[in-house]
Amino acid sequence: MTVIDPATTPPGTMPASESSARPVLQVRGLEKSFKQRQVLKALDWHVPTGRVVGLLGRNGAGKTTLLRCLLGLSPINGGSIELFGEPMIEPGGERMHRIGFVPQTFDLFPWMKVRAYLDFTAAFYTRWNQILVDRLLADWELDAKQKIGELSQGQRQKLAIVRAIAPDPDLLVLDEPVASLDPQARRAFMGELLTLMRAPGKTVIFSTHITADLERADADIALLRDGRIQFTRPLAELRERLKRVIFQRADGWSQPPAVAGVMKSHVQGDQAILLVEDPVIDSLHALAARENANLRIEVPTLEDLFVELA
Repeated sequence: MTVIDPATTPPGTMPASESSARPVLQVRGLEKSFKQRQVLKALDWHVPTGRVVGLLGRNGAGKTTLLRCLLGLSPINGGSIELFGEPMIEPGGERMHRIGFVPQTFDLFPWMKVRAYLDFTAAFYTRWNQILVDRLLADWELDAKQKIGELSQGQRQKLAIVRAIAPDPDLLVLDEPVASLDPQARRAFMGELLTLMRAPGKTVIFSTHITADLERADADIALLRDGRIQFTRPLAELRERLKRVIFQRADGWSQPPAVAGVMKSHVQGDQAILLVEDPVIDSLHALAARENANLRIEVPTLEDLFVELA
C-alpha cells in the first residue's frame, strides 16, 4: 500500500479563498500526550467563522482529545490555541458565553430534574433562548419533571444538545452528538443545527462517524490522522476533485501503477485501486492501454473517502 500526503495546501488550512476570513479557531503546534503516548503532534489548524466543519478520524485518532483541548478542558503539552482571537488557557471568562459544547456522554447531576438543571444552567449565560428550550423539550419528548439519572442515554444526549444550543452560541462544538439518537431524533437534531447555521457568524465543529449527516450539512471536512489535521476542505471540493481509479487486468498487480495526484493506493485481487486528486483522464486511458488493463473511474462517497483516507 502506498500513502502520499493528501494535502496540496499546508496541513490544517483552508483554500486561499477562505484564508482571508478571520478564524474563530487558530491552533499552532498543538502537542498532547498521555503518559508515553503522543496523541496530537505539532497540530496546526484554523477554522474560519461561519463554517460547519466535520472532524473525521478513526477511533483512537484523538478527536475527543482535540475537542477538549480546544475548549481548555484538557491541558496541552505544547503549542497554542486561540478562540475568537484570544488565547485559550482554561475554560471561563466572557467568551465561554459564546460557546456550546456537547460531549460524547452526559452523566452530570443525576439527582436534578431536567427543568431545574436547565434553569440552573441558564443563570450562567448572558443569552438564553427559553422559547427554544420549551419547544425542544416538547418536540423531543423530554419530561421537564424527570430526574436526569432516570433518562435513557438517548434522552440525556438530547438534553445535552438543548443545553448547548439554548445560549445561542457563536461556536458550537459537538463530540459524536447523535451517537445515541435514533434516526428520527438525529434528523430533528440536524434540522436544528442547520437552522442555527443560517444565522450570520455561527460556526460548528463536530466529530461524527455518520457521514450522511456531514453531507446533509454540506460541511467542510477536516481529517485527523497521525496526530495532525491532514487537510480541511469543503465537501463540494472533495467531490469534484477526488476520484477512485480502478485498473483491472487478468495478470493482477504486484504494486499499483504510478499515477500523478495519487493520494492512496492498494492492490486488491486483480485490481489496482487508487484515490486520485484531479486525475488527467487521457493519461489514465493511455496508461490502461499500455498495461493492457481495463479502466474504471468512480466518484467516491464521503464514506468511501473516510475509509480510504482515515
